[in-house]
Amino acid sequence: MVPVVGVFKSRSEAEAAAKTLRSAGLPKDKINILAPGATAGQVESVPVTDSEQTGMGKAMGGVVGGAVGAAAGAELGAIAASIFIPGVGAVIAIGAVAVALLGAGGAIGGFIAGKALDETLTEGIPVDEMFLYEDALRRGRTVLFGFAHDDAQAASVRRTMVSAGAESIDAAHDSWWLGLRDDEEAAYTADGLNFKADEADFRTGFEAAQQVRNRDRSFDQAKEDLSKSYPAACKTEAFRRGYARGESYRAALLKRHGKK
Repeated sequence: MVPVVGVFKSRSEAEAAAKTLRSAGLPKDKINILAPGATAGQVESVPVTDSEQTGMGKAMGGVVGGAVGAAAGAELGAIAASIFIPGVGAVIAIGAVAVALLGAGGAIGGFIAGKALDETLTEGIPVDEMFLYEDALRRGRTVLFGFAHDDAQAASVRRTMVSAGAESIDAAHDSWWLGLRDDEEAAYTADGLNFKADEADFRTGFEAAQQVRNRDRSFDQAKEDLSKSYPAACKTEAFRRGYARGESYRAALLKRHGKK
């Protein structure tokens, strides 16, 4: 499958785009939505579980969820869950992949969700962009995923999303960094370093600290994995500094928005 991700200003816009995709022939089980705004009751009714999944499913085990039925997305007729994401808040996930992506429990169960996530990673789920989905949700945006069977259909799905008002995940990525760049440049140059020359490695390190598999791990703790993912960059001082700044950024987000 080829994943296409669009960021919408509102859930209603995303749902309208989802309906258009359905009308164009994209199966409902290939359409998934993440949206802010699960009710307090939905979140409070969610059972807290200790995730025992392996792989990436386990890495997302800090997120808990519970099935709330099709009421959250009756138009799609898809599984839905209410989820509380630390640093983001209450979120509704519609669609099995959306639920699995966040490691939700409830109707499909923690272990199954973790297993589903590990398996769907092989189908192109951009899980390393999880922090971008979280940022979009934090800003009140809704994220729509469409999973096309080939590049031609993916192009059609992408056109539909754009026509419906979606921002691409690449654009969201650039916007996210631009919102942080000035402060990061100021902090870096305050130590007498050349940010413009080192920005690529610094940003790579900063983003590496946001990825689910690296959360709550210092550079030294994650170093072995980082050396495999970023063999050249992780050897640089800029990468290490970026990683440390990324850790601080995430800690501040959790503190500001309330870590549950």
